[in-house]
Amino acid sequence: MVLLIDTNILLDVLQNREPFYEKSSRIWGLCEYGDAYGCISSLTFANIVYNMRKELTPLKIENLVNRLTKFLGFVDLTVLDIIKAAQMRWNDFEDALQSAAAERVKADYIITRNVKDFEQSNIKALTPEDFLDLNYK
Repeated sequence: MVLLIDTNILLDVLQNREPFYEKSSRIWGLCEYGDAYGCISSLTFANIVYNMRKELTPLKIENLVNRLTKFLGFVDLTVLDIIKAAQMRWNDFEDALQSAAAERVKADYIITRNVKDFEQSNIKALTPEDFLDLNYK
């Protein structure tokens, strides 16, 4: 099963965000232990670094890249993803980019806490809790 993991899920874990940490860390664990193939767009990594810029030194960024690439696939954005996202005409272009990337890699689900932002996506978006309830009861 292929999961495109949205930025907020990784930030939940990296920043110990409550009350989201537990479910998001379970998604992280499924990917880390090979129960699911998790991937993130290269844009997600850039967003993580931007959001955590006050916490991350260049060495910590390098360590984070090394850690995440051990169990997550990084999906490059292509010009076709950008064109497709623009043609979607969503209010949030970044979410459209995530959806376009998820389609290209044939993700089964987008895992996000912002499901409503992906209502128009061809790839179903689920919260970590909904995904776990559906697949790992």
